[in-house]
Amino acid sequence: MSNDYLEFIQGIKRKTGIDLSLYKEAQMKRRLTALYEKKGFGSFQEFFSKLNRDIEEMEEFLDRMTINVSEFYRNYKRWEVLETKILPRLLQENKSLNIWSAACSTGEEPYTIAMMLSEHMTLSGRTITATDIDKNAIQRARNGLYPERSLNEVPSVMKARYFTQEGALFKLNEEISKNVTFKQQNLLSDPFEGNYDLIVCRNVLIYFTEEAKNLLYKKFNASLRPGGVLFVGSTEQIFNPSQYGFETEDTFFYKKI
Repeated sequence: MSNDYLEFIQGIKRKTGIDLSLYKEAQMKRRLTALYEKKGFGSFQEFFSKLNRDIEEMEEFLDRMTINVSEFYRNYKRWEVLETKILPRLLQENKSLNIWSAACSTGEEPYTIAMMLSEHMTLSGRTITATDIDKNAIQRARNGLYPERSLNEVPSVMKARYFTQEGALFKLNEEISKNVTFKQQNLLSDPFEGNYDLIVCRNVLIYFTEEAKNLLYKKFNASLRPGGVLFVGSTEQIFNPSQYGFETEDTFFYKKI
């Protein structure tokens, strides 16, 4: 790790509490180099000097650093497994599910869960917790307004039932949005709440180092009740789930033993 980059990530950690060393170095360094070059800086040192004295620049940096790529029902076949196999078992064991969407980005994932649950029960009073490190993404999630491309995999009947078109955007109906509570959270450093039946954390673990992933799997396991499930992304298969106290319930679904 070059001194320039090392000093940069140490400075960011002191300033924001975010530890960039826990992300894969090559990917993060490439991403940040492209960002500072685009802004006309010649080094990480120059870039940090600007971030250190300009709050707006720092806010934009944090927004760009986080990975906000999401859509409703992303990888549709996996959501079918959740709806037809995982949720029925969890509901049999506990009629009032405690659900957390971790690294929820702009909200498509927790809202997908809420829509899915609403097909099986009355949602009133059932709050899904959704967290992300990026407060701008959280604000967009709370607004519940999405471009059509985010709805590509939403079944047409669900799209008609739960969305209203407003110009070029689609507004999620309040009967769904009111059941999701958004909070800012750093997965790697903040404490987790507990006793969840289902934790969904998809398409973010691939950006972390093996050490960071090991830490997160253990924290997620500790936050689930026995029999609770961790649902990960389609490039994030856990090859040794028993090491973390899980067993495979289906591909990309891990049940706490």
